[in-house]
Amino acid sequence: MSVGRLVAAACVAAAGVLTTPGFAAAQPAPPPPPPPAPNINALPPVNPKDFAVYDGSAYVFGSAGLTCMLQRSGGYGCNGPIPGGPEGANLVGGSSGGVPVFGASPTPMYTGEVNPLPPNTRLSFGTVSCGGDGAMTACVDTKNQSGFVVGPGGSYIVNQVNPLVARPEGTNPYFN
Repeated sequence: MSVGRLVAAACVAAAGVLTTPGFAAAQPAPPPPPPPAPNINALPPVNPKDFAVYDGSAYVFGSAGLTCMLQRSGGYGCNGPIPGGPEGANLVGGSSGGVPVFGASPTPMYTGEVNPLPPNTRLSFGTVSCGGDGAMTACVDTKNQSGFVVGPGGSYIVNQVNPLVARPEGTNPYFN
């Protein structure tokens, strides 16, 4: 057998190994996506006036050991203990229309008196609603369906990709 045929045979054999089902199965599966956020907007609303701070430019509430804030300018987030937060995160937040992120801060976001948000209620301003069941706290932005969940079983960002920006070819976020 000539060297050229030997090289060709080796290439064909290698191609067969790389395309066999056993080789593909050895690759790790991507992690499953996080579950969807609870339907916070189904909870009854509270009166935002009871949570107003900074001359009404923001609303602050306590929930499940967190201090959370909704700003009239569109910002929202919570800080405090975040179970399962990445790299020691003690803060999660974003702005209306954007995707929230985890972070860390040496200082709290708000140091004044904080009214607790009653379990199974929500506080809303604009397109953002936050609420929870007393153990879990979630905020969701209806503008892009993103948000976050902080709970004893773990914490995660909901819809980490903005559907208005990153979407499958040929789809339209405004029409089904």
